[in-house]
Amino acid sequence: MQEEIVSQQEKDVIRKNSLDFTLFSWSKQAGLNPINVHHAKGVYLYDYDGKRYLDFSSQLMNVNIGHGHPAVREAVSRQMEEVSYVYPGMITKARGELGKKLSEITPGSLTKTFFTLGGAESVENAVKIARIYSGRFKIITFYQSFHGASYGAFSAGGDPRRHAVDSQAAPNFIHVENPYCYRCPWNSQTPGECSDICSAHVERVIKYENPDSVAAILFEGESGTSGCIKYPPGYWQKIKAIADKYGILIISDEVMSGFGRTGKMFGIDHHGVEPDILCMAKGLTSGYIPLGGIVVSEKIAKHFDNNPLPLGLTYSAHPVACAAANAVIDIYEKEGLVENAALMGKYIEERVGELKKKHISIGDYRNTGLLGCIELVKNRETKEPMAPWNAKPAEMEIMNRVAARIRELGMFTFVRWNYIFTAPPLCITKEQIDEGLQIISDAIALAEK
Repeated sequence: MQEEIVSQQEKDVIRKNSLDFTLFSWSKQAGLNPINVHHAKGVYLYDYDGKRYLDFSSQLMNVNIGHGHPAVREAVSRQMEEVSYVYPGMITKARGELGKKLSEITPGSLTKTFFTLGGAESVENAVKIARIYSGRFKIITFYQSFHGASYGAFSAGGDPRRHAVDSQAAPNFIHVENPYCYRCPWNSQTPGECSDICSAHVERVIKYENPDSVAAILFEGESGTSGCIKYPPGYWQKIKAIADKYGILIISDEVMSGFGRTGKMFGIDHHGVEPDILCMAKGLTSGYIPLGGIVVSEKIAKHFDNNPLPLGLTYSAHPVACAAANAVIDIYEKEGLVENAALMGKYIEERVGELKKKHISIGDYRNTGLLGCIELVKNRETKEPMAPWNAKPAEMEIMNRVAARIRELGMFTFVRWNYIFTAPPLCITKEQIDEGLQIISDAIALAEK
């Protein structure tokens, strides 16, 4: 604990202003006790008491380059000295440079970007373009997925938080089972069998729904907050073959799995599949300034050469946000952060493997690069979860204790249902990983009591 940064009275005012006059996401508002952040640097946050927290989930899996990188601040400052905002129908140097860079680093023939302000907007506009271009209207997505919290993106995902607004859900999103090998819905015995059975299920659903009505299949490049459910070998290729067979577009949601998070620039790069549309946000600016986008293939882009593009956002291609993104992509490349994510991902897998020998409650660990989660169970044989999917408050008692212990020991990371997420900034070191896993080990020990 460091010396206090401000007086207790000032801290109380800062806390009271936020709690009394702002609403916090995903929570009942009474009884909240958020971390009161004063500053952040690298992989650490510091509160107003000087307590340090290891950021083991990169906030919302978006602060990929770590906190407080001066190059982004300098790029934003330079841009604001030139121009802070122009309407989206104008050209800026930052916009063109970012579009060109994205066409170079995204997979396949993705060529042109429409810029949004975040991930949910990216998904919304990807769905619009898929429907307009194809002339079809249904979108196939997973039950265990999250694509954002705006109405369309919420309806696209299968996250149970959408149940509160299901009566007004956007239509024509068709959900299918995930290829969740650890808990395969068809009790397959091998990843290969899971891949075959689950992809065949997707094709059956498409046939039931009429293939000529299906515009796109929308999956995450790699699964995120629904449990980092790993795609079994060959699954993405099978889905791509099904899509090609019926003339269906592929939308890869890379909002969380993009920009080095998985040890490759995009999650889908692990699977050798070229999407028709790619959604991005989060790591595009490392969360420093809001920005998202959809990159479309050349064939889709050409469609709008002579047809109006019916998409528009006040802050699309915001020059300051584009300048931040250019700086962030430069940091990924110059500092080797994508490569470091791959290396540290292998290290964290080895270390969690050791923890699994120590803690009988670790049922499974799923990880790609630095996007992973530990799944806790009461019994490894039955795989009974420490807390069920979409657990009620009374069913979260043990996991709430785990989360409280993690925070007490000086770490911020997501604990959701029976999952503990491991998604630190891509600049993390082995020593910092060891620090984080020791905290998680101590918290798991509490659960096992």
